[in-house]
Amino acid sequence: MVNNWYEMNTKSGNPAIRGISKSRDRRRDKRKTGGTFLYCLMAGSLILVILLLFSILIYIGVQSAGYLNFSFILGSGDGGILPMIVTTLYVVLLSLGIALPIGVMTAIYLNEYAGETGFIRIIRLAIETLAGIPSILYGLFGLLFFCRFFKFGQSIAAGAATLSIMILPVIIRTTEESLKTIPDELRSASLSLGAAKFQTILHVVLPGALPGIVTSAILAIGRVVGESAPVLLTVGITRNLPKSIFDSGRTLTIHLYYLTKEAVNPGDFGRAFATAGVLIILVAIINWAAKSIAGRFSGFNAKGKWGGL
Repeated sequence: MVNNWYEMNTKSGNPAIRGISKSRDRRRDKRKTGGTFLYCLMAGSLILVILLLFSILIYIGVQSAGYLNFSFILGSGDGGILPMIVTTLYVVLLSLGIALPIGVMTAIYLNEYAGETGFIRIIRLAIETLAGIPSILYGLFGLLFFCRFFKFGQSIAAGAATLSIMILPVIIRTTEESLKTIPDELRSASLSLGAAKFQTILHVVLPGALPGIVTSAILAIGRVVGESAPVLLTVGITRNLPKSIFDSGRTLTIHLYYLTKEAVNPGDFGRAFATAGVLIILVAIINWAAKSIAGRFSGFNAKGKWGGL
């Protein structure tokens, strides 16, 4: 009835109603203009990020042309980087193997078991503080604690242990935020069916939080691969192919640093760009493998082969 009255007065030319209608149309047009502007701004930001990413990749690809080949990747002499690739894989996998279980279990305890006590708040503050410490301090700690106190020397094991401490805050915080997204109703339903709290966490909470855990692992991999100062102090600069985790080595990042530092001709810069290309490809492969493993487990959970009560 109110709408009919409004339409009748609008059609009859009532000035007050006409003014209200114009004011409402102006507000609607203003909201539409603001929404269009924000949409264009977000779309432009996305396009800019994509253009920057592809510009970097294309530039590295062009600069590494003629240097990036199988003899360069699989060679272990002066012109090959196979020892650096093996060292990088050792460091990434070992540091992630140490930090990921500890980080996930810590996040589970903080989110599922611990309350908001003063001690827990101190722990959260310590985790956030660790995330902001410069990487060179981690390198000095690893040099004194793992290399000298535990007598690992400059080795892959010492570097991986140091880097695992460095990436722990990233894994803990990202995993904890992922656990918080799981509705409490799912936990209550599982407990009401007779499942223990541990079973609820293992079969209900963790499968739902798996994408966040994989994200934390990918972020940790990116930081491990990109670090130079702690790796330089704990792993070393040896170009030999490591035979065990207690051997010294040189990661791709350190090798890239020394190539650019000691470059005296265009060929040195070409090999540096080729090393950067291999580093990008290696990180992409590791990230793809992590997502594939997470998808496989998610598929098992959806089919009832894993994660069922």
